[in-house]
Amino acid sequence: MAKSGKKSLVDRFLGSVERIGNMLPHPATLFAGFALLVVLASWIASLFDLSVIHPGTGETITTVNLVSKEGLNLILSKMVTNFTSFAPLGTVLVSLLGIGIAEGSGLIGAILRKIVLAAPKRMLTFVIVFAGILSNTASEVGYVLLVPLAAVIFQAAGRHPIAGLAAAFAGVSGGYSANLLLGTIDPLLAGLSEEAARILDPTYLVNPASNYYFMFVSTFLIAILGTWVTEKIVVPRLGVYEGEEAAMSLDSLQKNEKKGLRYALIASILFTAFIVGGLIPYDGYLRGDDGGILKSPFMSGIVAFIFLGAGIAGIAYGIGAKTIKNDSDVMKGMSKSMETLGSYIVLVFFAAQFVAYFNWTNLGLIFAVSGAEVLKSSGLGPIPLMLSFVVVSALINLIMGSASAKWAIMAPIFIPMFMLLGYSPELVQVAYRVGDSVTNIISPMMSYFALIVAFMQRYDKKAGIGTIVSSMLPYSMVFFIGWSILLMIWILLGLPLGPGAQLHVNL
Repeated sequence: MAKSGKKSLVDRFLGSVERIGNMLPHPATLFAGFALLVVLASWIASLFDLSVIHPGTGETITTVNLVSKEGLNLILSKMVTNFTSFAPLGTVLVSLLGIGIAEGSGLIGAILRKIVLAAPKRMLTFVIVFAGILSNTASEVGYVLLVPLAAVIFQAAGRHPIAGLAAAFAGVSGGYSANLLLGTIDPLLAGLSEEAARILDPTYLVNPASNYYFMFVSTFLIAILGTWVTEKIVVPRLGVYEGEEAAMSLDSLQKNEKKGLRYALIASILFTAFIVGGLIPYDGYLRGDDGGILKSPFMSGIVAFIFLGAGIAGIAYGIGAKTIKNDSDVMKGMSKSMETLGSYIVLVFFAAQFVAYFNWTNLGLIFAVSGAEVLKSSGLGPIPLMLSFVVVSALINLIMGSASAKWAIMAPIFIPMFMLLGYSPELVQVAYRVGDSVTNIISPMMSYFALIVAFMQRYDKKAGIGTIVSSMLPYSMVFFIGWSILLMIWILLGLPLGPGAQLHVNL
């Protein structure tokens, strides 16, 4: 493994981060505290008559004091609607219902095994990293299934199992913001970005596919970079595996599983044909009234298509593989996906109150205008600004693991600020996602970090935080450099980030 001095240094650093992180309260408690701080801040700001001139309308924006009779009435009367109308809540719930069917039927696990088992030996590392990136569509399945499976596959191929584990973990977690498919995180972040953008523009829409073009290209970039790091840095460093864990044989897909995949493929082709049939004709049933696609039922119904596509394919697989025998099995899959959301729903309740209070007080707008003036006077161009924001996001990720929780705090401040400088919410969201992803694999605050430690200890009894970080730090550094270069090229070429998502915005 790593040299003891280097490992000890990493251990000390990460130990400090872990201790600080463990001192923080539950994220829901943090949001409750932030909401209270916003109320108090509105009172203090009103005492000093803080105000700014809206750069778009010329209107004077003043602080709304929530420590008042009107403020109290607003807080009490809007508490329920703040929660139920919070944009990310419904999109995440609906998306996970469909993905729950696909996961519960065994479709996602079968697809991952099929991809990895069919890979040529020389392409094994690339396929594992690539499969890890794709597994993000189904939330935690990559951590729970692919990471330990990759270690088994590498050992069965006569290679060091920890190298396989590291490659899969790099794809699943380090490649969190890259994919060929939309997953639950896309509508979640888009909803938060939309809420933040509406501080300035009440009509602004951020669709879940707004970062899709950048994500698509990033998928291949991260897969290539992850493969390079594994083969050139991680594998030579680990050497030959001499542990006690015996190599296991990796079972191929059973007859029923293969039949299920055929059924799922046919169902997916038919569903895709339905979508294409509604998009190709100018007056297609999935196009908008003006014949366009950007403002169409297709774009506004992305979440519905995630639900329907995953659900239909999952049911078809279950029928073929005989893992779904009746409607109760379908409902069990959906119910199981909802069981994992208990803490998320609690978190959303407090996050929704915080975001609503922040909007009501006008503090976000006042900070955004003031911050934008400072940034404008700094003379920094879009590339230094966005790279700086990537670094800020990456550092915050080391002490706060939840991507949605961080973005719920950061979006209301940074999106309006950058919008006032002419940069779109979609671009700010991309920069955030890059920063959030590159340090996932070295952050003890990442929710599955402890699970990865447990997986690694199967092959190295002495493995701990330092072991994981020393193995994953090269990925983090290379991903940061590679993704930053891609972002720079994207900005220089002025490429759209997704359907209807440009780099700049005019207020």
